[in-house]
Amino acid sequence: MTHNFKHRGLKRFFSDGDAGRLPSDMIDRIEAILTRLSASETIQEMDMYSYHLHELKGNRKGTWSVTVRANWRITFRFQDGYARDMDFEDYH
Repeated sequence: MTHNFKHRGLKRFFSDGDAGRLPSDMIDRIEAILTRLSASETIQEMDMYSYHLHELKGNRKGTWSVTVRANWRITFRFQDGYARDMDFEDYH
């Protein structure tokens, strides 16, 4: 599978299991989201109620967002069956 990351901490966690650059109280949720993203072949497979999946608007059109906790989101683009440009951010 080919995934790419904007957030260095997400990349290290996904590839090496190193959670040092991510908030420790969100690790379980981040792991569940990344596992689901990795297994999903369509955006519809990410549409779970608890994830609050939605497409961003304006200059971020084409970027999707799922909720980790409070204002924190994992954002990504979905292309050719893979999540691309994955980021961990508070864009509010």
